Amino acid sequence: MRFVWAVVAFVLATVLIGAGIAQRTIFMGPTEQRMALSVDEPQPYLLVDADVLAAHPGLQKLLVRGEGEIFVAYGRTADAEAWLSDTSYTSVTLGKDDEPVSRTVAPQQPPAGGGETSGRNPAGSDLWLDSYAEEDTLVTEMQLTPGHSVLISRDGIEPAPDEVLVSWGLDTRTPLAGPLMTAGGVLLLAGLVLYILAIRHQRRGRGPLRKGPGPLPETQPIEMQGTPRRAAIEQGSGDAADLDRTATGRIDAPSADSEGEERSPGQAHRIALRRRLALGLPALTLTAVLATGCSAESWPEFGAETPTPTPTPTVVTPEDQKPPVVTKKQGQRIVSEIAQVVQQADEELDIARAETRIAGAALEGRRTEYTLREKIAERTQALTSPRDKVKILLPEATDSWPRSVLALTVSEKDDTAAPVLLTMTQDDPWSNYRISEMADMPAASEFPDVAPAWLGTTRIPAESPFLALPPEQVADAFSDFVDNGDKSEFAGRFDATAEKLAQSVRDSRTAVLTGLKEKQADTTSTVAFDMKAPEETPLSLATLGSGAVVAVRVDDIETITATSADAVIRIGENQEASALTGVKESAKGFTTIYGIQLFFSVPAQGSKEQIRLLAYHQDLLSVKVNQ
Repeated sequence: MRFVWAVVAFVLATVLIGAGIAQRTIFMGPTEQRMALSVDEPQPYLLVDADVLAAHPGLQKLLVRGEGEIFVAYGRTADAEAWLSDTSYTSVTLGKDDEPVSRTVAPQQPPAGGGETSGRNPAGSDLWLDSYAEEDTLVTEMQLTPGHSVLISRDGIEPAPDEVLVSWGLDTRTPLAGPLMTAGGVLLLAGLVLYILAIRHQRRGRGPLRKGPGPLPETQPIEMQGTPRRAAIEQGSGDAADLDRTATGRIDAPSADSEGEERSPGQAHRIALRRRLALGLPALTLTAVLATGCSAESWPEFGAETPTPTPTPTVVTPEDQKPPVVTKKQGQRIVSEIAQVVQQADEELDIARAETRIAGAALEGRRTEYTLREKIAERTQALTSPRDKVKILLPEATDSWPRSVLALTVSEKDDTAAPVLLTMTQDDPWSNYRISEMADMPAASEFPDVAPAWLGTTRIPAESPFLALPPEQVADAFSDFVDNGDKSEFAGRFDATAEKLAQSVRDSRTAVLTGLKEKQADTTSTVAFDMKAPEETPLSLATLGSGAVVAVRVDDIETITATSADAVIRIGENQEASALTGVKESAKGFTTIYGIQLFFSVPAQGSKEQIRLLAYHQDLLSVKVNQ
């Protein structure tokens, strides 16, 4: 019966192992689906909609071939179409039969760069969520969602590559292959054990197999003479030994192996058993190799942990909410690129390079600082620049231009470095983001709660009545508070950090007056101070508490004039004034303008909270001779 069970085990093992191997070979099927994109009239740009890439489920693999450099980028479809609005391009969408359909799109407006075609190279644009560039062949994987598209081109002049292939990986997992082959290996081992036990049981059941001796032939009486027989035995004669064994009636037949060596019956049985084991071990080893060689795709997934959700503040998405203008990863990349350009411009004192990434008050301050550093060797202090890591990103949610982003950057290498708060603005689809305001954030300041980067925020109108102070009045209110102190109608509306800054401005004015008195110049000259906001619209982005972060600029103006026609105003040891004006004295006096960039957190209308100063930075903008 043991032989029967052993045979059954061997048959089942063969079936199971064969079924497991078949699942990983002949029954596995193709590993991917493919779709080729054809273009009838190649254009400099090829725009592939996300619907084409999502024609089949799974990770999307894009293969583009063509001689020379290949550029591929993906971003929001609306942004890509706006970037291509002034030129012709090929658009690939998904047709009714789930087949790609290509068409040529004509320019929707005059080219931004002039001429018949813009010829712009898409590489380096801040619009793209990510981009890739390779020579001759480009392969990349992506997972685009509806509302996004892929742009394929070269340099904006040469036709885009027209050999484009999209593929999707198929699910080739065979979770039963591993268990089947393992079960087959176990049955194979069990069958081998049963077979050995059956042989052993069979041998034990037979008992002794030796037979008694047959009838002896008749012999003549042998004369027993001791001397000859004894002599034969003493000499070791074979005849004598045979005669002795015949006489006793006992014959032992020794067993022999294949090589002729004599073995006992027990030794022969053990040798046969070892041979059977040697024959079974290769099959068992092969099964173990097959089972252990299977990849994770050949096994079912057990014990997959379900992620535990982390409580987050409830954020209600407003109706008709537009997508944020940048993602967190995109914002980090843009800030890093800006920081590199600004650092190089600061090292080379190259204002043209700085202008590619800085605008507004921040650019005016850099322009003056570069001029001073060319003439005053002692000016080597570090300039305020973006830090290397974006801690908080608050992008505007809009699909129009100009669009802005607020970012709080920190240093990962230096914990003592003050965070830098900045705003970036993109004027149109063909421009890159430039910093318009940038200031250091004191340790005492606390940033308000804002929406996550994936949601974005809305811009608050400058005249909005829903804040404690309309954004267009914040700069004037702070200026009045600095000029008039406790007599200002806005005294008490600003927090301690803002009051400290206002007091420092007042102290600097007092120091100027004191210096004139010490030089006895107060009788021949007079000094006037005035702080006012330039005529520009402030940037206001909503926070979660129905408030807003408002970025403004104020100019602190200092004017020195002579009190008599015979008086002359001398610059003295003021290196900055001398370097910027090129004179040592003037009968009409001088006007100095300091620009102060300010970031305020303005609460909602009716709130008892004060207007909090988040960050500030002061630059010397100009020193001019009075006209």
